Amino acid sequence: MPEASCNYPTDLSDAQWNLLQPLLPGRRPTGRPRTCDLRQILNAIFYVLQAGGAWRLLPRDFGPWSTTYGYFRRWSQAGVWAGLNTTLRESVRLQAGRLAQPSAAILDSQSVKTSDQACASGIDVHKQIEGVKRHVLVDTLGLLLGVVVTAASVQDRDGAKTVLAGGVPALVRLTHLWADAGYAGALVDWVRNFQPERALTLEIVRRTQGQKGFAVLPRRWVVERTPGLAGEAAAPARHYEQRPDHSEGFTYLAMISLMLRRLTKSQERV
Repeated sequence: MPEASCNYPTDLSDAQWNLLQPLLPGRRPTGRPRTCDLRQILNAIFYVLQAGGAWRLLPRDFGPWSTTYGYFRRWSQAGVWAGLNTTLRESVRLQAGRLAQPSAAILDSQSVKTSDQACASGIDVHKQIEGVKRHVLVDTLGLLLGVVVTAASVQDRDGAKTVLAGGVPALVRLTHLWADAGYAGALVDWVRNFQPERALTLEIVRRTQGQKGFAVLPRRWVVERTPGLAGEAAAPARHYEQRPDHSEGFTYLAMISLMLRRLTKSQERV
């Protein structure tokens, strides 16, 4: 495979690569030795993330599309993107003067239209969208703590249980959650009883009486930015993937790209 091309705006800069390289999985102790350039692989993945399109349409100077897709698939299944997101998120929080782990977070969901080939499709009857639903948990800076992709027909409360069960145990400082009225009801008691020893609470932020149209609600506006930031990339903006974990992987990758830019911003100016 050729060396890193550095021909596309989506390619990793030297500063971003130097930050990311030590965090990547090492070579497997058994099997054939790795012959591909991981920087080139990641450049290709970030190209697909931003440009969208089929894997088979990758420009040839990235090397075989099947190699790139193979890494994306294996690392999605192994949770590599989620792990990179966690490490970079903690670095961004420390850079912002916060503790590495949050004590509060916000729940939300986003329904996204799917292509004809995508799976796990359903209809969100409230938003009249046929596709999938991303259930996200973010910190008060809008950084992603966890994401679960389901059919759009899955209720917000049910998706919230899945994303909380997967992310909360590792967030040892987390004690308070905010969510909109769609999460009211039995989920409040479920959160309270999920891990009683930490006294985790869910606060429902409701619209003011008589409110019409959009209004900024306390704490709720933070999570609204996250799908928007992820949606700047073509891949998360619409669901094309046939596997939910691939869609989750692209969501993590969108945030990884954002955090890499934040963490290396001062170095890029030099």
